[in-house]
Amino acid sequence: MRSRLPLLFALPVLLGACLWVGWLVQTHLSGRASLLDRAETVLLDLRILVIGQRKPPDDVVIVAIDDRTVTAAGRYPIGRDKLAGLVEKIRLAGARSLAIDILLIEETTRADDERLAEAISKVPAVIAAAGQFESKISGSATLPTPDTVLYPLHVFKSVARTGLVNLATDAGGTPRHVPVVFTTGTGPEPSFVLAAVAAHLGEMPSLAHNALNIGDRQQPLDFALHMPLNYYGPGGTVRTISAQTVLDGGEPGKPLDGRLVLVGTTAVGVGDKFGTPFDQIMPGVEVMATGIANLLDGSALVRNGTVRWIDAIAAVLLTAGALATLIVLPLSHATVLYLLSLAVWMVAITAGFMQGFWLSGALPVAASLPPVVLLAIVKQVYDRRQARRFEVATDALSRFHAPDLANRIAEDPDFLLRPVEQDAAILFVDLAGFTGLSERMGPVRTRDILKTFHTLVVNETVGNNGVVLDFMGDGAMICFGITGARPGNADDAVRCAFDLVAAVRGWIASSGLNLDITDVRVGGHFGPVVLSRLGHDSQQQIAATGDCVNVASRLMEAGKSFQTSVALSQTLMSAAGSCKPVPPRMETVVIRGRRQDIQAGLWTSEEACALSSSNFAAG
Repeated sequence: MRSRLPLLFALPVLLGACLWVGWLVQTHLSGRASLLDRAETVLLDLRILVIGQRKPPDDVVIVAIDDRTVTAAGRYPIGRDKLAGLVEKIRLAGARSLAIDILLIEETTRADDERLAEAISKVPAVIAAAGQFESKISGSATLPTPDTVLYPLHVFKSVARTGLVNLATDAGGTPRHVPVVFTTGTGPEPSFVLAAVAAHLGEMPSLAHNALNIGDRQQPLDFALHMPLNYYGPGGTVRTISAQTVLDGGEPGKPLDGRLVLVGTTAVGVGDKFGTPFDQIMPGVEVMATGIANLLDGSALVRNGTVRWIDAIAAVLLTAGALATLIVLPLSHATVLYLLSLAVWMVAITAGFMQGFWLSGALPVAASLPPVVLLAIVKQVYDRRQARRFEVATDALSRFHAPDLANRIAEDPDFLLRPVEQDAAILFVDLAGFTGLSERMGPVRTRDILKTFHTLVVNETVGNNGVVLDFMGDGAMICFGITGARPGNADDAVRCAFDLVAAVRGWIASSGLNLDITDVRVGGHFGPVVLSRLGHDSQQQIAATGDCVNVASRLMEAGKSFQTSVALSQTLMSAAGSCKPVPPRMETVVIRGRRQDIQAGLWTSEEACALSSSNFAAG
């Protein structure tokens, strides 16, 4: 039975697969948020955990307003005067630039605010601003546009750059992208990360098409100028110093010399906290530090239009390949190949991630899995339908051929297209006195008697591993070895000869036909035969021809002249291994049309019945 699924059955699934894959690919290439994003972030986190922690650049340091600092200050937020002192200490410690991740939007005392502004003005700095959105930023294909923006007080804004601290998070709240630019009512505004890098480098990086030029290096960006974050490790991986340590005189030497210093809150219960692939709670200032460090060391993940096109091509090829193998190959083989192709893609995207490329794991799986499952169901239904048809066809064929022969033809339609010569044992059997009985009984009763006789022949033949090649009225031709020569064919033929006589004699006696059918005759020989298909191209039968067949037929006829029931050639008896009966008579039989005579063993029906399977002892 063939394993190929006809294209007509697969066509609806193929058309549906084209629409499904096309929709997913188009959504992916346009950068729109979709249900796949959640699955993709899970696969991304697995890659991040497989690669493990990375060392962040040394030139980014966090000065944290932690629990120790809040306790020493006795309040939160700490006073502007103390914050001014912290900024001054940071400058004196050698910081090259400063990024304050604190919203300085409320007025305090004029003196404290001016003191802080003066301290900030002495170092290249950026101060956080925050956009307010009706819905969260999710990495859409358009520049994020806040409804309102909370800017620092003018006294601070006038002495430093500002940048929006908003992040693009996934469905689980994990920051995945940093929008590099926002659209506001007053025009484009840089993100806090971009403004911090600009303050540190002394110039604003320029924007190209979906990329950011930083000195002589270009950082690819995702849609809407979003930069994918590449985390270094859990909280504390980016070097962090307590603000109180700095206020108390700092570490020995100049630990902040030439560094970009972020000032932010890490104290328990205050400030922004986010879940990341490494940590369930990471302070927002360290997420910002991660984005800044990614830009400075060039380790931000690359997920741009080119990468998305690679994802799309992989999804199409994997789906097409899986469907093609399902159509052509058996279901089990196609399933293994599909799973292997998915595994290869997962290895490929992991290797790509090690080089900084964020390839999609979810898109090829989501694109291919539903069509593959659907086509697998269609194929399984088709295969079961074909199996049922195969069983029906085999059953129908077995009514015209022996079951073993019918199965062989059904499994191998090319069986015996070319003639094959091999050794086989041949038996001929017929009834003595049947011609007169058929004339007296009429056609209907004759058919019933023949059907019973043929049933006996088939049962005894099959029980002895033989094949009935042909029924000829009240006779039959039996072959042992037609589906394959084996050492026991001659033994089977000898046993079958005696079993046939015993079975037919019992039937004759029990049915009251012994007055008409006087005996049963069996002739057998062993030797080379030619097995082939005979007939027209559209109507054929399996036939065995050759001298062996002629001799077996003549030996059956010779039994009549010797008044015996079974005539087996010496060649057949010699070929038998475990079954070597001693004949009560050995005669030379002249075979008409054959130059060489045959030595044959002869048995009467009573002698043959004594050697049937129930009484025969191997000798």
